[in-house]
Amino acid sequence: MRTKKLTFLALFTTLSLAIYAAESALPPLAPIPGLKLGLANIITLVLLRHFSVRDALLVLLARILLSALLFGQALSLLYSLAGGLFSLLVMALTMKLLQKKFLFLTGATGGLAHNIGQLLMAFAVTSAPGVFAYLPVLIPGGILTGIFTGFCAGLLGKYLSPHFS
Repeated sequence: MRTKKLTFLALFTTLSLAIYAAESALPPLAPIPGLKLGLANIITLVLLRHFSVRDALLVLLARILLSALLFGQALSLLYSLAGGLFSLLVMALTMKLLQKKFLFLTGATGGLAHNIGQLLMAFAVTSAPGVFAYLPVLIPGGILTGIFTGFCAGLLGKYLSPHFS
């Protein structure tokens, strides 16, 4: 791995962890448990657009593991991995389908997929089908927050793209 690329990935890992920590300190968006902006996903979207899926995966896994060690509990690691990995898969497919355009749509599919991944993990852990009753609340929340993070990633990418080459 080239030194410049490794430096960028380390920087993006640190940045996504800092964003995650800052967002964790904010009060909830709404009185709906689990509804967050998912601002660290901005970094994942930038990496998907300007680097590779593998690079985005490495940074995502590092952020999830470090955030679980520093801020979370063992169970939160499972939910974060399920949501993050499913979201990354869906965003990578969407990014390929949309030819790396319309980042806000990629963000929307990622936000939705993140919530679905976490609900699937909740079902796997609890075996309670009632967890899916939460889906009508999480669908619009995931889409709206994903659109927001997609727009933010598009803006950030415009400012950073001259430095990626």
